[in-house]
Amino acid sequence: MSSNRYPVHGAGLGLRRSLMSSLADQTIQPVNFWEVAPENWIGVGGRHGKFFHELTEKFPFICHGLSLSIGGPSPLDEAFLQRLKRFLKEHQIRYYSEHLSYCSDDGHLYDLLPIPFTEEAVHYVADRIRRVQDILEQRIAMENVSYYAAPGKKMEELDFIQAVLQEADCDLLLDVNNIYVNSTNHRYDAETFLRQLPAERIRYIHVAGHYQEAEDLIVDTHGADVIDPVWQLLEKAYRHFGVIPTLLERDFNLPPLVELLGEVEIIRALQSKYSDQSNDLIQHG
Repeated sequence: MSSNRYPVHGAGLGLRRSLMSSLADQTIQPVNFWEVAPENWIGVGGRHGKFFHELTEKFPFICHGLSLSIGGPSPLDEAFLQRLKRFLKEHQIRYYSEHLSYCSDDGHLYDLLPIPFTEEAVHYVADRIRRVQDILEQRIAMENVSYYAAPGKKMEELDFIQAVLQEADCDLLLDVNNIYVNSTNHRYDAETFLRQLPAERIRYIHVAGHYQEAEDLIVDTHGADVIDPVWQLLEKAYRHFGVIPTLLERDFNLPPLVELLGEVEIIRALQSKYSDQSNDLIQHG
C-alpha cells in the first residue's frame, strides 16, 4: 500500500458558494483540499468564475459529480463528459468521482435512485463506467450511496459494489455516513460491511450528517452535524485501512464556517491518531 495512490491528503471540505465570501481574505489552514460539483461551476464566468479560478490555483480540488446517472437507462451524455474533461484540465482538478446510482430517465429526476442489485446491472454499469474513464482518460471513483428500497434485488449491496468495482476496474469513494445510514435502514452490521470493502480501490472518504426520521429510519441529508456513531465508524475505517483523505460534506443548513472547520478538525485529529499505523501499513504493504 502506497500513500501516493491518493489524489489528495488530509482533511477536506465541500465548497459551497455561501462559503466563498469567508474565503476571500484568508487562507483556511485546517482544510487540505476542497470538493465541488462540476455541474455547478462549468461555464460559470464573471466574479464567481474568476474567484473560483483563483481558488483552484491556490488549493487542491477534487470534483464529485451529480448528473452522470451511471445506472440510468438513457445514453451517457458524452457532450457533457467532453465539457467535464476540459473543466478538469483547466482547473487542475486532482480527481473525479460520481454516485453509484442514477438520476435521470428522459429528464433529470433530482434524486439519486438505487440501481437494482443484479448481475445484469453490474455488467451494464461497469460498461458505462469504462466508457467514462476512456473519454476522460483517467480513472474515476464511484461512491456507495444511501438507499431506502432495493427493487429487483438479486444480490447483496456489498456484492454488487464489489462486482462493479472489479468489472469496471474503477475506484471507490467510501462514504462512511452512507454505510451507517444503510446499516440502520436495512439492518446489517456497519463495521462488518466496511471491513469487506476493497482497500486497494479506496481513493478518499466522505463523512456527513443525516436526519433521524425514526428509530429504524435515517434519511441521508448532509444537513446536520456528524453524529458520534459516524465518527466512530470513520475511526474504525482508519484503524482497518490506515489514514485516507477524508472530506466533510454539508449541503444545507450551513453553519458559520468556523463551526464547519471544527468538524474538519475532528477529521484531522483522528487522522493524526492513526498516522503512525498508516506509515506501518505503507512500509509493510
